[in-house]
Order: sequence, then C-alpha cells, then structure tokens
Amino acid sequence: MEKVIEIQHLSKSFGTHEVLTDIDFSVNKGEVVSIIGSSGSGKSTLLRCVNLLEKPTGGQIIYNGENILDDHHDHNEYRIKLGMVFQQFNLFNNHDVLGNCVIGQTKVLKRTKAEAEKIALKYLNVVGMDQYIHAKPRHLSGGQKQRVAIARALSMEPDVMLFDEPTSALDPEMVGEVLTIMKELAESGLTMLIVTHEMEFAKDVSDRVVFMDQGIIAEEGTPEQIFNHPKEVRTREFLRRTLK
Repeated sequence: MEKVIEIQHLSKSFGTHEVLTDIDFSVNKGEVVSIIGSSGSGKSTLLRCVNLLEKPTGGQIIYNGENILDDHHDHNEYRIKLGMVFQQFNLFNNHDVLGNCVIGQTKVLKRTKAEAEKIALKYLNVVGMDQYIHAKPRHLSGGQKQRVAIARALSMEPDVMLFDEPTSALDPEMVGEVLTIMKELAESGLTMLIVTHEMEFAKDVSDRVVFMDQGIIAEEGTPEQIFNHPKEVRTREFLRRTLK
C-alpha cells in the first residue's frame, strides 16, 4: 500500500509538559484512519502536528518519501496538500459560501476565478450546499457551516483530509448530516485522518482505529479488533465508559 503520510517517533512538548510521546503510525492512500481517546489524550495536538499548526518537538513526518520537518522543506507547500476541517468551522464571515471555497484556490493555488468557481461548485454539490452559494456564514446553521468548511477543504484537492472533531461544536440534530457527508467521502476513496468522539461512526467508516491515552498510542487495529476485541486494559476501560 502507498503511504501518504508516515509519522515516526513524533513527540511534542509545551514547556516541560510532554503532550505526545514517541508516536508512530501511517496513513495509506485511500484509507480512513480514526483517532479516538479521552479528552486531553493528545488527539487534536497530534493532528495539529501532522499539518504543522503545531511544530513537533522531535521525530519525523515522512511525506512523499521525505521528512518534511527538515529545514529545507517548504512547510506551506506541504500544508496545501492537507485539507483541514476544524471544530469551529473557521469560515471567512465577510465572504459568502462560494467565496469561502474560491479564495484559497485563487490565492494559494493561483487558479483563475472561473476555474476556482467551477471546482468550488463541484464540491459544494458533493456536500449538498450548492443552493446556498450566496449566503454568508452568519445565515447558516452549524451543520451547514461545517459542510461548507468540508467543501472548502476539498476544493483545494488535497492528498489527505484531516478532521479535528468536526461534529463536537454542533447541536445533536446537526451531527448526522455532517457524519453522512463524511461517510460518503470515505466510501468515495478519499484519504482521511479523523479525530472523533463519535464511536459508532469510527466503527462503521474506519479502515483502522488508533486509540490514544496520555499522549501515546496505546493500541491500534481494525475497528473489529479495537471495538470488539481490545487487547489493552486502558482501551477496554475507555470503550466501557463511552459506549454506554
């Protein structure tokens, strides 16, 4: 299998506090990997290290066979290849829906406005938001905002999509619409790395599940292994608490 990203011995400290310790895992092309674990286990920090929103303290991130943490690598070029969907949407409030999906393409990828709009409309259609192209974010529900955020990330046509608890800021009735879109994207063969507390979703959609605890990867395996036959006591305890 072709590895898109490979993490080797990654660590991250904030001052004297080590948040991530000796993290090793990879994401293969077309694979959906979910990261689960309690709050404070390091899941979101790991995702932020993968796309260099946080600079790792040690270790390597191998992308296209090279360690992108080496000084000579252009980190912005690397980041363009990673689509990021945040908890809080992070839409541009002064742009309408279409503008949100066009601006990165024209500014960063240097696409023409016409080309960028065509691509944006394609992905807004994928997430069911093509009827709202002229709406400003303030007029949208949380679920609609998150679907626009997904379309915006897809419009950059990245190699891998990163999702940082994309449903955690949503009202319960809006969670389903976002998870449905993500499930459809997974089934389309998109490479996805997802931090999530939605256990049923992780179980249904993932090719692999990574369980983090206190800054380390405590266990990883297929959804069948992790959810039905976890080896580690810590994994069992976490699932007992969350799957009530």
